[in-house]
Amino acid sequence: MTWSDPIVDEVRRVRDEYAARFNYDLRAIYRDLKAQEVRSGRKIVSYAESSARGEQSIVPRPASPAQAVRGSVPPQRTQQAESAVDS
Repeated sequence: MTWSDPIVDEVRRVRDEYAARFNYDLRAIYRDLKAQEVRSGRKIVSYAESSARGEQSIVPRPASPAQAVRGSVPPQRTQQAESAVDS
């Protein structure tokens, strides 16, 4: 017997019923969701649009790549150098 959560079952049932209304066509579902956004009258925020206009996003990003720190990692010994030490 598998464990079943009634809330998860309900969400899945409702999701399936909603998708079935559009014959599981993702484009039709997308259009319906966009229409619901417009009808809601709420302000919709898109980070993609602000990034396209060159505005800073909420997450700060470095202006340039990080600089390598010399001496923090010991150089690897090559096979030729090891042969010279062993001789």
